[in-house]
Amino acid sequence: MQIQKSFKDQSPYGKLYLVATPIGNMDDMSIRMVNTLKEVDYIAAEDTRNTGLLLKHFSIATKQISFHEHNAKEKIPDLIRLLKSGQDIAQVSDAGLPSISDPGHDFVKAAIAEGIAVVTIPGPSAGISALIASGLAPQPHLFYGFLPRKVGQQKEFFESKKSYPETQIFYESPHRVKATLENMLSIYGDRSVVLVRELTKIYEEYQRGLISEVIGFITENPLKGECLLIVEGFKEEEIEQSEADLLVEIEQLVAAGTKKNQAIKQVAKKYGLNKSLLYARYHEQAK
Repeated sequence: MQIQKSFKDQSPYGKLYLVATPIGNMDDMSIRMVNTLKEVDYIAAEDTRNTGLLLKHFSIATKQISFHEHNAKEKIPDLIRLLKSGQDIAQVSDAGLPSISDPGHDFVKAAIAEGIAVVTIPGPSAGISALIASGLAPQPHLFYGFLPRKVGQQKEFFESKKSYPETQIFYESPHRVKATLENMLSIYGDRSVVLVRELTKIYEEYQRGLISEVIGFITENPLKGECLLIVEGFKEEEIEQSEADLLVEIEQLVAAGTKKNQAIKQVAKKYGLNKSLLYARYHEQAK
């Protein structure tokens, strides 16, 4: 067991500060964030050019150390040595909170293993900021970050998550959003979704609707800028409330000549329901 006293300890080691940075609007930089970056000995930055613009804007002269996914393995031992020598280090990502979609987590684990204090300097977070304004249920929620890029892997991922009741948060490239939503529609059905674009920037935009509606809109209006997807969780009660009607509709399709599995698939897609669950309910009734 390990107990960390972030500010009341007598450790000779330096501290690792995880410092949030703006996700688009420089005015989101807090006084504590600025002061921390000024006072530490080094800043471990995901992209020193990007962070350099931030430091210049706030007249911060602290030396940067390049630290990203491609050099993390070799850099972490050096950074740990600096911390153990009494130097303080701030880690930052290109935007938002570090250690979520960058190599900061490995750095944090290494610091904790050496008894080095890890201190959060809170601030902007794209996923949570988008969630609370989305209009979808903020609790419970699951943050997944970036999705698999390959179609097969992405569909397999959606299959494993389609019955989760929590609101789901994803990051996605504007160039892949349409294909991702099409894959999501084929697995999740036509759920409510919110596409958030350019959060905190002048062109900030929320597109709220069913997955099919958002697909139609972005087909006519190609996307630009950073994007997030906030997706409604699975609602089992929707099947419970209208189960008899759904099963009757399936039987009508079957009576009209549609194969049973195809009829179940059609009804599930029509109402944005879980196909596997509806399949199970149908066959339970048939017994």
